[in-house]
Amino acid sequence: MPAVAAAEHARRDSIALAASLVLILVWGVNFVVQKAVFEVLPPTGFLFARYLIMPACALAILLHAYGPSFPRMPASDLWALARLGFVGHALHVGMVTYGIDWSTPFSSSVILACGPIFTLLILRWVGLEQLTRAQIAGVTIALAGVLVFLSDKLLVGRLQATGGDLVLLVAAAFFSLYTVRAKPLIQRHGGITVMGYATLFGSAPIVLLSAPVGLSIDWTGLPMLTWFGLLWAVIISAFIGWLVWGWVNAVRGVARTAPLMYLMPAVAGLAAWLLTDERFTLIKIAGAAITLAGVAVAQFTGRDRA
Repeated sequence: MPAVAAAEHARRDSIALAASLVLILVWGVNFVVQKAVFEVLPPTGFLFARYLIMPACALAILLHAYGPSFPRMPASDLWALARLGFVGHALHVGMVTYGIDWSTPFSSSVILACGPIFTLLILRWVGLEQLTRAQIAGVTIALAGVLVFLSDKLLVGRLQATGGDLVLLVAAAFFSLYTVRAKPLIQRHGGITVMGYATLFGSAPIVLLSAPVGLSIDWTGLPMLTWFGLLWAVIISAFIGWLVWGWVNAVRGVARTAPLMYLMPAVAGLAAWLLTDERFTLIKIAGAAITLAGVAVAQFTGRDRA
């Protein structure tokens, strides 16, 4: 029996590893896909469509998990989920959408990879973790790398792209805040419930704010490739992607899975080089390497690596 159990565990681990590598490929290519969609569809219109589709996906998964009787929870937790939805969707996703439009695929992937830095800083700010010297060094290296990375665009006067990177940096901080605030809610109610409720709560303000632009778009006139890119970004990359990522983390563990995220900028950079006009200077490559190295040092040199 132990041998059978070990073989089954190894099989599940292999499937999870394969799924995670496919997902990194999907997420890396998605930066290029969204940029292509924005050539036809404005970011506000993209958000309008996304947050008509995402609530439908959230309702579908809640119905699949619980049937017509959704889990009940205290009013305080409902308010917490509403705030979580606003931070994770209205703020994070909204800013990421405009940041990708203003920036480039490779730059977007590198800046968003700084998320673990903000997670550590937020945990320190709320008193849940004390930073070690190695983590402080990692944060410092990562921030220095970001400055080097941004200097490449500043030197040639690409102010809009620089502004896009800064917007993405703030968006990464909001996602880290979402991650920290979501953890106790997930422990109490489960990941599906938290994701579903937060999506439903977070969708409403975005739909209301984007409706004037969204309703003015001739959706029937969009090219089929644009529709494919939109559905890829919303359903495959965002909704299904995070469900698969949660399953992979449950099978392989967060510590073994998290390092795979550092492959995403490489995939995004290769896709951008092959499919767009993005090119890479030595300063840009050096800044990206320093940034990712600093994030890795800060993320994986804590006192409790488990």
